Amino acid sequence: MPDQTMTISQMCAEFDVTPRTLRFYEAKELIFPIRQGQKRLFTKRDRARLKLILRGKRFGFTLEEIRQLLDLYQLDDAQETQLARTYEIAKVHLADMESQRRELDEAIAELREQLAWGERELARLHKTPR
Repeated sequence: MPDQTMTISQMCAEFDVTPRTLRFYEAKELIFPIRQGQKRLFTKRDRARLKLILRGKRFGFTLEEIRQLLDLYQLDDAQETQLARTYEIAKVHLADMESQRRELDEAIAELREQLAWGERELARLHKTPR
């Protein structure tokens, strides 16, 4: 079955995406389903590309970065260029994600402090006769 094509509904079920998402990626020339009238049939190659697109999006890659990386697959160098470029981009995104995590951890700690202060103030105000 892996060599068979899949319909748009099968792709949506398999990858938990919407038809609109698939049409968008097709319009952006990231996937290239076979067109039979209005029907789209997705090949094994489309499935592999979609898997990489979704993984790239999850890691914060832009669609343009993903397109460039997918295009590098066509080079005849056993994907060395594609892998090297993916590695470079991934290192940048990892550093960004780690920075965002540090900022989020700081914001969480500050919010916890504010909540603790608020809880103390509410308890103090509740004990004060009105």
